[in-house]
Amino acid sequence: MSKIEQLVQTLKEQEADAMWVSNPINIFYFTGYKSEPHERLFALLVRADGQQILFCPQLEVEEVKASPFKGDIIGYLDTENPFDKHQETYEKLLIEENHLTVQRYHALQKAFSVQTFKAADPVIRTLRNVKTVDEIETLRHAANLADKCMEIGVAFLKEGVTEREVVNHIENEIKKYGVNEMSFDTMVLFGDHAAAPHGTPGDRQLKNNEYVLFDLGVIYNHYCSDITRTVAFGQPDAKAQEIYNIVLKAEQEAIQHIKPGVTISELDDIARGIITEAGYGEYFPHRLGHGLGLEAHEYQDISSTNENPLEVGMVLTIEPGIYVPNVAGVRIEDDILVTENGYESLSGYAK
Repeated sequence: MSKIEQLVQTLKEQEADAMWVSNPINIFYFTGYKSEPHERLFALLVRADGQQILFCPQLEVEEVKASPFKGDIIGYLDTENPFDKHQETYEKLLIEENHLTVQRYHALQKAFSVQTFKAADPVIRTLRNVKTVDEIETLRHAANLADKCMEIGVAFLKEGVTEREVVNHIENEIKKYGVNEMSFDTMVLFGDHAAAPHGTPGDRQLKNNEYVLFDLGVIYNHYCSDITRTVAFGQPDAKAQEIYNIVLKAEQEAIQHIKPGVTISELDDIARGIITEAGYGEYFPHRLGHGLGLEAHEYQDISSTNENPLEVGMVLTIEPGIYVPNVAGVRIEDDILVTENGYESLSGYAK
């Protein structure tokens, strides 16, 4: 059953007339056409009878025709109201509550005489949660490219180099491997500066005998990777090494428990328990990880509050960390696929 067919089935089950998809990433997921419309209307309407209608600016119509999308196209000029081009009544409409603006909500209500709105978000999250074979292969390649970024970055380390210089070197060199875009702003932090979990790379110079934290990922064929390594430059002091070993143990233990049926909260509890028992619980301030796919951070939330079970085909990150101010910051992160018998680590750079 195709993704659109699954949407149509959901519409029938919920006795809804149609679904309005407005997030460009989700539109790409269902149509194969990607666009950044800025302030212009860009939306996919999927009706309960299976008809698909894509609303897009007139200047993109030819590109849509050349894309995998095979439904109807409604193009509009900047001087036109796109809602005037589709005269229809939808009594019950599913919408993305996490994306649709209040202004567009009222425009939909008026244009289509909508009586009832329901959330489409859970339906879309469920579909995107489990990856197809093709998606998994793409994510695997994206993770391999993130490993290559690590190789490039580590090889460039030398005393006196700045965090920003390392970032620029990685992002320039990885372009030679066909990468045009990073998943997010590349993070390279030296020594005690890494004690800020989301620190900003700057002019801090690398000194001998300290750790270097790399957090990076690339976008390959629209899919993201996201890995973190904390690498020793020289011989960090005993306290920093202790912190590193605790984080490594927490990450490895959590990953080794990954298999279908295990609840997500169990993974967080395992890693957090190891760090807490070692006396660093207060220095692990974030969740254990997140889902990974078309976005670097997507469903699921890998935290102690998520009781959902792991399913075959999920791809998630495991990334425990300890951040002690004025001492060191350590995080280690891998991209993990849930398999029938356990897991596969898509990322593989040495730890």
